[in-house]
Amino acid sequence: MKLRFFSLAAALVILAGSPVAAQNGTKVGLLSCNMSPSVGLIIGSHQHLHCRFTPDQGGAPEFYSGSITRVGLDIGFRAGGVMNWGVFAPTSGLWHGALRGHYVGASGDVSLGLGAGGKLLVGGSHRTISLQPFAVQGQVGVNLALGVAGLTLR
Repeated sequence: MKLRFFSLAAALVILAGSPVAAQNGTKVGLLSCNMSPSVGLIIGSHQHLHCRFTPDQGGAPEFYSGSITRVGLDIGFRAGGVMNWGVFAPTSGLWHGALRGHYVGASGDVSLGLGAGGKLLVGGSHRTISLQPFAVQGQVGVNLALGVAGLTLR
């Protein structure tokens, strides 16, 4: 239990202290991603995702596929899960497909059975889009992961 509390606290400190370029932008929607199972390879991991972007201003949702690659401490396995991000941009309107691209930022996860985590990422269109954890990630597995995450959306 002490390890789980310490790990969760460390993940939250990393996420809370990370600078975000587009943090002062406007919230334009919600990105919800289903994540595939993954195995931590001690110094990193790779996970596939299928995502749905729902614009705050209405309109048709957009669908993306992609992957998250983590570099840093990553030990254990995750059975998959769901991650939700608030999407922030410099303007209130985004064109169709604007979330395509590469993102990078801080990442932290911990699981012992049920677990939690988050990833704070910046990238996309000219590195002006910020993906901020909207809700704590829900996952099942046994793992500890702290490091830098890279997300690619297609």
